[in-house]
Amino acid sequence: MSEETIFDKIVAGEIPARTVHETDTTLAFLDANPLAPGHTLVIPKEGYERVRDLPASLSADLFAAVHELTPRIEAAVDADAITIGINDGPAAGQEIPHVHVHIVPRFEGDGGGPIHGVAGSPPDLADEELDDIAASIRDD
Repeated sequence: MSEETIFDKIVAGEIPARTVHETDTTLAFLDANPLAPGHTLVIPKEGYERVRDLPASLSADLFAAVHELTPRIEAAVDADAITIGINDGPAAGQEIPHVHVHIVPRFEGDGGGPIHGVAGSPPDLADEELDDIAASIRDD
């Protein structure tokens, strides 16, 4: 588990938040610096830094909350779509070392792009490299 973060303080009630959903293991609240109306963060109450650190049952709880909240958020702000994202580690832009899922409402013409725009220029990978990566992920 990571050092105490602002999210731990929100869970403890030390910092106020606009909570929209809570279970025994998860908490969801409006982002204090939203990218769009309804931008919501869903966190495990326990402070795990990376997705790989989450126990499987907690990961299931977290994504069950995301699944439940996504259509509710979309309806609440009359969004056209939703982008769901996780910055998993500092190199991915994670600023708070506590797993959190962003649910960001999207609107036609909002100026945002697809998730493929997050990482910059795509790599030029040969078929053999792609095959090697796929085999490594499969753990063949």
